[in-house]
This record gives sequence, structure tokens and C-alpha cells, in this order.
Amino acid sequence: MHRRAKPLLFFLLKKPLPSPNPNFKNLGLGFHTLQGTNSESSASFNPLPLRFLRRFCSSSSSAELAGPLFEPRTSDGLTVGSIVSKKWTILDEGQGDWKSHAAAIAQSIQLIKKRLQWRKMVVRLDQLSVVLNKPDLWNDPVFAGRVSREHGGIMSKMKEVNGYEQELLEHIDMLKLAREENDEELESESMNALLNMRRNAKEKELEALLSGENDSCSCFMEVQAGAGGTESMDWASMVMNMYNMWAQRHGFGVTVVEEMPGEIAGIKRATIKVDGEYAYGYAKAEVGVHRLVRISPFDSGNRRHTSFAAVAVTPILGDVSTRFQIKESDLRIERFRSGGAGGQHANTTDSAVRIVHIPTGVTATCQNERSQHSNKASAMAVLQSRLDQLEMARQAQQNASYTQTFNDNSWGNQIRSYVLHPYRMVKDLRTNYEVSDPDSVLEGDLDGFILNFLSASLDKDDYS
Repeated sequence: MHRRAKPLLFFLLKKPLPSPNPNFKNLGLGFHTLQGTNSESSASFNPLPLRFLRRFCSSSSSAELAGPLFEPRTSDGLTVGSIVSKKWTILDEGQGDWKSHAAAIAQSIQLIKKRLQWRKMVVRLDQLSVVLNKPDLWNDPVFAGRVSREHGGIMSKMKEVNGYEQELLEHIDMLKLAREENDEELESESMNALLNMRRNAKEKELEALLSGENDSCSCFMEVQAGAGGTESMDWASMVMNMYNMWAQRHGFGVTVVEEMPGEIAGIKRATIKVDGEYAYGYAKAEVGVHRLVRISPFDSGNRRHTSFAAVAVTPILGDVSTRFQIKESDLRIERFRSGGAGGQHANTTDSAVRIVHIPTGVTATCQNERSQHSNKASAMAVLQSRLDQLEMARQAQQNASYTQTFNDNSWGNQIRSYVLHPYRMVKDLRTNYEVSDPDSVLEGDLDGFILNFLSASLDKDDYS
């Protein structure tokens, strides 16, 4: 954990300052009041030069007095919004100057505001304040308590964000002051504070991005080959391998739930369980059709082929009360002989299990475990997750369902293109984020794509 930088006032007070000036006698500052002090204490106190006080009070004190709706600013009027609008170049941490660090932090703060739906919070806070000021509010203690708690929760969040803005602008003021005074020590401390804050801002940004209702859950990831025959089955296998490596990079546990091999190569379909905090929050960015362009290793004419694979992600809900209630009478359980790898025993007994939820038609299959009992338990877990997602979609009055992910696994429906020939590039068609190193992506380096999608998915109108 990085050390939190000392506030601006600390550095101002530690600098050698001029002798007392009568102009400061009636300022009544919170940290020191000259009125009523004895001569000894007055003589030992070195008041701040007026320009320092103005700089500090214009940013810190006024922001604290004005509350969470006040927009903090530097002594020369710089705000987080104006920093973003200046579009300062954001360089890597090791190469950036103070403007680069400040721009990166301001960008993170704007994203956090966006995720919190800042404008809606401001409106809601005003509405709640009106209700709280009504003289008859506590005639209904239950209602009053609910309003008070909601008001306090919004105030707390807004104060936290404003405090973070305030911290950034204080560091900028410190750095400018250090340069004016040729104070190399203060300048170095200010730069380090900005760098540490930049790193911390990325963590806060990620927390904001992964604050959805089910983002903290583990999940199932399913990959299904699309149009393209053997070539697409091989591509589906590559995609599944990519997710395995991505999950391992994040320390998630990975269990193969179902795998249906292709006739020649690859897989027709496979499902894995990804265990770990925020697995679903990350993986949901991968839902959709993934397109590959390459010279096919299965084409003796070395021609270029286009292949497709579809990805579906469903959360594993921890709260039983939010789950879809499955009736035993609504299930049809089918047992059959495992068709894939799994050892002699698995391939010679009816150990594989397929469960059909008759009212919805949703199915789940597992054949990777050695025993029928284990396969049934795994298939039920997958079925539960899929039905949970259907129920969430219904409650949100959405038209989509789990099965729609695979409705048209072909041209015009892809979210990302992986081109290995005639050039090399991976591009997300939703965000236009792209990299020129497809090998690293296929080895699980997906965070750039995921974070860009999560950032872009936020409503632009939800912050100010």
C-alpha cells in the first residue's frame, strides 16, 4: 500500500517563513488563531505568506466548507473536468510528467463518476434533502429512517469522490508551488505523490467498473464453434485455451465442465467453470462472436479462411434467494455414454448426463467426470446458472436470453476480429481498441480489451 501524501498545509508549514505580519491577526484560521495569543506564542509562530494562504484556502478550506456538491479546484482555477478537457497526453507511468499523471488520475475520476451515475445522484440528493426538511417527516419513523439512510449513503459516496478530486488538485498546487520556490525536495515529493495516486486511481477505477450486482460472482464460460466446419472447431478450441490462460493469469480456478470434441480437430462446444472473485465481472466483456482470419492449416491449398466462435458467460449466484427455482418435475434427465476423453471406464458406461428444463428448453450436459453422480451435479450447476440468467433478463424486462448468444454465429455479429493473415492484428469492434500482437492475446492477455469495453459500456450521460 502506497503512503498517502501529506496535505499541502504540512509542506507549507514546514518551510522557513517570514516573521509575523499584522495583516494575519484577524484571519481566524482553524489551524491557528492569532487573536488572544500571548506574546510568546505569537513570536514563535511564523504565519504563512498571504499568497500561500490564498492558494491553500481557495482549494482546501472552501471545498470542505461547501460540502460534497462543491467542485474542488486549484488556486488558478483548474478542476478535474478542465484537466480532462485539455486532453493532456497520457504516457506510461515511468515516462510521464506531472501533466501525464494528473490527466490519468482525472480520467479515472471521471470514469468513477460515470459509474456512480453522478448527475442522477445529485438530483436524488436534492430530492431527499427536500423530504428530510419536512417537519412531519418523523411521523412515519420507518419511512424517515429509510430516507435518512439513503441520503447519508449518497452523501458519503459524493464526499469520497470529492475528497479524491481535492487530493489530486492539492498535489498539483504543491508541485507548482515547489517550482516557484525552486524547492527540489517538495517537487520530488509532489511527483511521487501524483505517481502513487495514479496507481491507486487505477484500482479505484477497477472497483467502480466491477460494481454490478453479480460482478463479484464466479461464472461459467461456454465456447461454441460457428460456421466454418473443422476450421471453426479448431478456432473454438483456441478461444477456450485463451480463456484458460487468461483465468490462470488472474489466479482463478478453472474446471472443465463439458467438452464435445470435433470430428477432426478442435471442439464443437465446451464449458468451463471459472472460480474466483469478480470472475463474472471480467468475463462478461467477452460475450459475443469472435472471428478469426488466417491461412488454414487444414487447407492443402493454403487459402485464407474466416472462422467464428461464440462465447456465452453466466454468473454463479451465491445468494440462494435470487436463484431461479427449479422443480424436479420440470426436468428430463438423459443418460448416455461419454463420447470424449475420460478413461476406459467413462467411455464404456452411461456416465454422461444431459438435463433438460422442459418449460424453457434450456439444456446442460456434462460428460467429463468419471461417475454419473458427479456429471449430474455439474450439469445441474450449469443449468441453474443458465436459468438464473434467464430470470435476471426477465426481471430486467430484457428481450435477450441465454440462447440468443448463439443464434447467428457468423458474419455481421462479431465483437472482435483476430487477423493472422495478411496482416496481424486483434481489434474489438465495440470499442475500436486494437493490438498488433495477436500471439499475446491468444495467450490470455485480454485485460486491455476487457477494461476498455467495461469503460465504454458506461452511459456518457451519467456523470458531470
